[in-house]
Amino acid sequence: MLTLTNVNIGDVLRNVPNDEQASPLPERGSLRSRSAVVISSLTLRQISSVLPADRAWGLWTSRQIVARIMDAFGPSLAGTDVVHVDTRTSAGHRVVGEWVYGKGVALQGEHTARAIYFVHGSGYALCSPRTHRRLTSWLSQLTGIPVFSIDYRLAPRHRFPTAADDVRHGWQWLTDQCGIPAEQIVVAGDSAGGHLAVDLMLQPDVRHPAGLVLLSPLVDLTFGLARSREQMSPDPAIRSRDAARLVELYCAGIEPDHPRLALDVAGGRPLPATLIHAGGAEMLAADAITLADDLASAGGRCDLRIWPGQVHVFHALPRLTPEAAPAMREIAVFVTDALRTNSIGQVS
Repeated sequence: MLTLTNVNIGDVLRNVPNDEQASPLPERGSLRSRSAVVISSLTLRQISSVLPADRAWGLWTSRQIVARIMDAFGPSLAGTDVVHVDTRTSAGHRVVGEWVYGKGVALQGEHTARAIYFVHGSGYALCSPRTHRRLTSWLSQLTGIPVFSIDYRLAPRHRFPTAADDVRHGWQWLTDQCGIPAEQIVVAGDSAGGHLAVDLMLQPDVRHPAGLVLLSPLVDLTFGLARSREQMSPDPAIRSRDAARLVELYCAGIEPDHPRLALDVAGGRPLPATLIHAGGAEMLAADAITLADDLASAGGRCDLRIWPGQVHVFHALPRLTPEAAPAMREIAVFVTDALRTNSIGQVS
């Protein structure tokens, strides 16, 4: 098994997936993205260290700061259509979210034949489909496929396992009420949304989608992996202890080895074809590396791409980092290929 104690992180950061068509990663981040790392270290990292996540005003301020950053550096694309959803599954569970249609993608609502199911991140407490609309609209525009972004309930008002349950209910609604075959859906998630997506995939009664896309996924909720990475290079956006306090709002009082929190990926069912992206400057690069190894150990196919010099979920901030565009194009190719491969398999 690949561990952070027996491998050179610097070597792993240059790994490319087995897909021979994938473009080689640059040796280092662009000047603009390196500047973003410096600016983030001097501003966002310092702010996150003094805002008390366990106080209402601190959490509110953090939500405002993140929303403004996302709006400023990753605004929604022109021509995007959004259809809000507030409905229930056949079992009576409420599902809230939004269909996002990139420019040129026809509005189809629940009658679409294919979809991307998106699970946003930010510590189970900060973000929403609205803050991540640049990512979802871009995904839709690049793939020509509508994206359903689940609006799961946030901590601390709603604690574990509320978010995981909401994500599960959203999946059931897509596959049951909307009638979209699981094999014609790609699940995508960033940060804590990556943890929620993997948790969904590990449930034994969940039929797997065509593929899984994870951006800077959070795997270890104790942040032990992140701390090991932090000792070699500090994350420019947040300290591991501050991120841990934020996540604690969601899972306070739950044993860290709970199977829905400490996900047994290596010992679980093989997951669908997975693409993982992370930034080389972030502490969750360690989580991405470990997750890729565990997915492979379980018998799944995983392509890991650690983009040198990039911050956490850099894809959402194209005005800060030019690498966001080629990274998103790579994701679009993965999504398209996964859905096409499954379509061919169904026909045969």
